[in-house]
Amino acid sequence: MEQRRDQIAGVEVAWREAPSRGVTAPVLYLHGVPSSSSDWLPFLERTGGYAPDLPGFGESDKPAHFDYSIDGYGAFLRAYVDHLGLDRFSIVMHDWGSVGLALAQALPERVERLVAIGVVPFLPGYRWHRVARIWRTPLAGELFMGYAFKWGMRRASREWLAAEGPAPEEMIDEIWRHFDHGTQRAILKLYRSAPPATLAAAGERLGEVKAPALVAWGEQDPYLPPSFAQALADKLGGPAEVEVLGGARHWPWLDRPELVAAVEKFLRAKPR
Repeated sequence: MEQRRDQIAGVEVAWREAPSRGVTAPVLYLHGVPSSSSDWLPFLERTGGYAPDLPGFGESDKPAHFDYSIDGYGAFLRAYVDHLGLDRFSIVMHDWGSVGLALAQALPERVERLVAIGVVPFLPGYRWHRVARIWRTPLAGELFMGYAFKWGMRRASREWLAAEGPAPEEMIDEIWRHFDHGTQRAILKLYRSAPPATLAAAGERLGEVKAPALVAWGEQDPYLPPSFAQALADKLGGPAEVEVLGGARHWPWLDRPELVAAVEKFLRAKPR
């Protein structure tokens, strides 16, 4: 596995890259908030592919001028896959990695397979969870970020996974390592760019995405209700499998490690 850097769409971007292994098309892995490409290490080891630190996160640059919105990330991802020379690709997304749906709607003919794991739903009816509502509120969001400490993240992480107690220390360490002012600013801008009506509008062309899809969700996800798993599958234009995983929360592959193998199997499946 290599760690790469390059200038893409005016931003210095870092990503993890490994040779593809038996999949029908190279895989693009897109992380959510507040993490980075390190989330995808168990998947990259099995399938290979590309896992960028999205602008504003991880080791990538975090410029104030970047458009931290669905449209902004969609445009960036289009430049990224073109930079990599990917004529066809599969997309695996988690949480705000759902910006990959903007890419899929822009380039549906180039998407081989789609995996959505507990993603921010680009659908009508979603209302932001309580922490997101704070982030979306001017001044309150800045104060909340300004008073963020590692012990507070550790306490909040009790909601992330189904196991009792905080998340594993190495997971907290990895997220906290990158949780600087640039990432905090990116999070505030991203959430404030996406009221419910914008989320719904962002998915209006999902029916044009005909690629086979796997939609997986933690049954106990405290941030994104699992009812949106079937709703997303129904909105997509191709065949879609839905897996709602009992005993799993927001990072379901950490609660149910067999999900990694299930995603690998789906990405390896030959077209019918």
